[in-house]
Amino acid sequence: MAENNNKDQAPKREEGGDDKRGERRNFGGDRNKRGGNRGNRNNNRNNKNNEKQEWVPVTKLGRLVKAGLVTSLEQIYLFSLPVKEVEIIDHFLPSPAILKDDVMKICPVQKQTRAGQRTRFKAFVVVGDNNGHIGLGVKCSKEVATAIRGAITIAKLSIIPVRRGYWGNKIGSPHTVPTKVTGKCGSVRMRLVPAPRGTGLVAAIAPKKILTMAGIDDIYTSSRGKTATLGNFVKATFYAISATFGYLTPDVWSEYAILKNPYQEHTEYLASVMQDK
Repeated sequence: MAENNNKDQAPKREEGGDDKRGERRNFGGDRNKRGGNRGNRNNNRNNKNNEKQEWVPVTKLGRLVKAGLVTSLEQIYLFSLPVKEVEIIDHFLPSPAILKDDVMKICPVQKQTRAGQRTRFKAFVVVGDNNGHIGLGVKCSKEVATAIRGAITIAKLSIIPVRRGYWGNKIGSPHTVPTKVTGKCGSVRMRLVPAPRGTGLVAAIAPKKILTMAGIDDIYTSSRGKTATLGNFVKATFYAISATFGYLTPDVWSEYAILKNPYQEHTEYLASVMQDK
C-alpha cells in the first residue's frame, strides 16, 4: 500500500529547477518572434539582385567605349568592329528608355531521345530604337523566360544600322528605304519597295512591327512563300533591311578621308590598361 501511495503522488519540482513540461507547453517561444530575420534576408537578397554591378570590360572595344574614346555606334560600324559585350549596346542605346524589345513568337520544339521527347522553347525577339537601329535574336531554352532573356541578349549583339532614303525629292527627313531590297529565309522571299511620303507601312503584322522599330515610315512590301512560318518571315524581313547598306548609290560617291582604326589610334591607352592588370 505504501508503494502505491508513493506512485500516486506527483514528483515535486525543486525550486529553481527546469520545468521540462513547461518548456514543451511553451514550444517555439513567442509566436510574434518566430522566423527570426528571414524576411530581411530575402529583402537583402532581392536588393543585391536589383543592384547593377559595375561593368568591367573584357574586350578592347569595351575598354575604349567605357573610357569615352569611342563615342557612337556609327564609329563601330564604320570600321566593322565586332561587338562581343551587351554592355556596349546598353551604353549607347540604354533600354528600355531608348531601345525597345518585342517578342515576335515563342514556339515549342522537340528532340527525340532514348528517354523520350525533350521539349524546349524557341523565342524570336526584335529590338530597335525607332531611329535607324534594329536587331533580331533567336534563342532556344528549357524555360520560356530564359529563352526570352537569351534572345534579347543576342538581338542586342546583332544590332545593325538601317539606311533610310527618299521617294522623289529630298525634302524633310528620310522616310523610306533608298532602293528596292530583297531578303530570303527558307521558302520566304521578302521585297521592300520605296513608297511616297504619307503611304504608311503596307505590310503584314509581323514585318510592320520590325519596320516600325527600324524607323521606316513609308514602304511597300511584297512577300512569297510560306509566310505562316513566322520565324522565317521575320528573318527574311530582317535580312532585307540589312541589305539597305549593300548598295553604293550616287549620293554616297563623295570622297572621305581615311581614318585610323580605333585600335590603332588608341594603342597606347590599350597597352597601359594591360600593364595595369
